[in-house]
Amino acid sequence: MIDTELYEAKTLYPFQEKTVHSIVDELEKNGKNFNLLFQLPTGGGKTVIFSEIAKRFIEKMNEKVLILTHRIELSVQTSKQLAAIGVRNKIINSDVKKIPDQSEYNCFIAMVETLNNRLNEDGNFIEGVGLVIVDEAHYNSFRKIFQFYEGGNILGVTATPLSSNKALPLNDNYNKLIVGESISSLIESGYLADAETYTYDVNLHGLKIGSNGDFTVSSSDQVYGNFFMQEKLLFAYEEVAVGDKTLIFNSGIDTSLRVEETFKKRGYKIRHLDSTFSDKDRKDVLSWFKTTPDAILTSVGILTTGFDEPTVQTIILNRATRSLTLYHQMIGRGSRKLPNKDKFKLIDLGNNVRRFGFWQDYLNWQDAFRFPDRFLESRLTENDDLEFEVEFEFPRALVEVLETKRLEEFNIKDVYYECLDQGRKGKDAVDMSMDNHFEVISTSATDFFHGLELMAALQEHVEHRLKHYTKCISKSTPNYLKYLIETYNRQLRQRLRDVLDDE
Repeated sequence: MIDTELYEAKTLYPFQEKTVHSIVDELEKNGKNFNLLFQLPTGGGKTVIFSEIAKRFIEKMNEKVLILTHRIELSVQTSKQLAAIGVRNKIINSDVKKIPDQSEYNCFIAMVETLNNRLNEDGNFIEGVGLVIVDEAHYNSFRKIFQFYEGGNILGVTATPLSSNKALPLNDNYNKLIVGESISSLIESGYLADAETYTYDVNLHGLKIGSNGDFTVSSSDQVYGNFFMQEKLLFAYEEVAVGDKTLIFNSGIDTSLRVEETFKKRGYKIRHLDSTFSDKDRKDVLSWFKTTPDAILTSVGILTTGFDEPTVQTIILNRATRSLTLYHQMIGRGSRKLPNKDKFKLIDLGNNVRRFGFWQDYLNWQDAFRFPDRFLESRLTENDDLEFEVEFEFPRALVEVLETKRLEEFNIKDVYYECLDQGRKGKDAVDMSMDNHFEVISTSATDFFHGLELMAALQEHVEHRLKHYTKCISKSTPNYLKYLIETYNRQLRQRLRDVLDDE
């Protein structure tokens, strides 16, 4: 059990009480084998809400609850809240190999990898679980646990109901989405601080898209690590945020270290933090940040979740992202309300606001849940589709087996306009693109089946290239792009069969 002597239970706000009631009712009404997803913005009190849901489920159903998190800090925070409201709970960490006294507890909190290892050794490691609550449910690592609890209910909780892997949509695992209060509503009701947004145009030429669909760390480090971008960051800070407690998000460690160096030279109080830090060093840095009024913390991929420091006054996005979830997570770190803080500043140095809209803007999360591909496509293409400012970066495994340089040298947009200049059909560019893919695959393939494997590995590149083409033509629809990709693959497959089948 967690010592709660100094921990005071958080009282539910009216909107939180209403949410708890509706979710418990929904679970009770639909019975077993029903999975529910709940969306609420960062700062809306997800931990308080699902802790109360756990308590009421235990009382109503007389069954146990399992809560899954992906960070130990979230596990401890949840355990304290549960204990404070009278729920006997136990954290399953790496030291817990068996639970001989599990009858003493109504609720268990576990990190997903630890629990998965225990369940693979013993499928009944935790008995009597009727409800599994998944914090940060957009992460796909939790899916591996679901098979062990198919007879009960699963409640996923997230600020952004979009899967971290577009190939594994959340509606595969959840039957229904309940949308909580909007960001603008929470601001108007006084629960969240409002964001004053400052945008600076930046040249993102040179960014590359990786296999995960976001900009690669290596290309981001090259763009954001140069002298001019460092100067732009410093200028933005000095223009807007001098003296504020400031949190800077970077894509790569090299960039963050350079930021620390740049700001130190100007005499500012700044420290760097990334995922390679030990627990002790991390606590030291965060303690310094908490107690230093005008502190600047430059970080990489570690404070987007499980970090709560309400005194942050300015958020700087010193990076570009194509992830709406990450965009909201980063900004949400500044949205905590205090008696003397009803606003915070947001400085965008990655054209992110132009890509996704303002943080406070309304988003149709039901649409995102039901039609994630369409939703994401519209967010990334309505105003400024950065796929046309970047090059595609191939996974290292492909670079080792294919002449990817020949693929990189072919720019379908340039070829399209060259065809038009020569009086040819623009569609000829697609045929020339296929020639390029065919030559690279057939050169490396040992036989037809190997050729098909290489072709499958290049599917993201094929789609990326054909999207470029459809942007060049005046009339293009998602159905046309789908047709184009299917036709392209069919014809490419036939050409490979004709050449490689006889070898």
